[in-house]
Amino acid sequence: MTDAPQERGVILHADGKLRCPWPGTDPFYVAYHDTDWGVPERDDRALFEKLMLDGFQAGLSWITILRKRENFRAAFDGFEPARIVHYGPAKIDALMGDAGIIRNRAKIEGTIKSARLWLDMMERGSFAKHLWGFVDGAPVQGFYRTHRDVPTQTKAAEAMSKELKSRGFSFVGPTIVYAFMQAVGMVNDHLVDCYRHPECAELGRQIRW
Repeated sequence: MTDAPQERGVILHADGKLRCPWPGTDPFYVAYHDTDWGVPERDDRALFEKLMLDGFQAGLSWITILRKRENFRAAFDGFEPARIVHYGPAKIDALMGDAGIIRNRAKIEGTIKSARLWLDMMERGSFAKHLWGFVDGAPVQGFYRTHRDVPTQTKAAEAMSKELKSRGFSFVGPTIVYAFMQAVGMVNDHLVDCYRHPECAELGRQIRW
């Protein structure tokens, strides 16, 4: 690592690439940063999954959830709302006994309720298109040089949070929602000196609702 990248907020890795500082040098976290975070996601079910996982993150670190993501997918039937909506007391008890996930009853029950809400929204249109509407259908490009410059919430996140809460979704405060928006590429908050910033910006230019 050199002094200059530190001053710009990015980290110089052994492969010669400059990256955002938040994944550190953990290979698992770096892989998520390189291939997943900030990539525009338009799939309805995938967006439901990510929103639910961000809800489970409340009060915890994202790396904790990320390391359990495959366990969550197995426990929640691939986050298929049509299956989750039928979970009853026995399934909830089983989930509460599953050490591979976050065993929080309110969050588990919130996921089941959210599955019903997702299905209702899908009957009227696209969950993805609705959420992307809060950024006018295209990724917002951030131009930040240090991690401390990146916001933790925005007016768009506040609006999305308020609207989701009005529908009955839980664990969707503006900070959680903004983290969700960053992860699914609704905003490109890779630091401008991170090698992924221009790559995600190009992906953003290729798509629009």
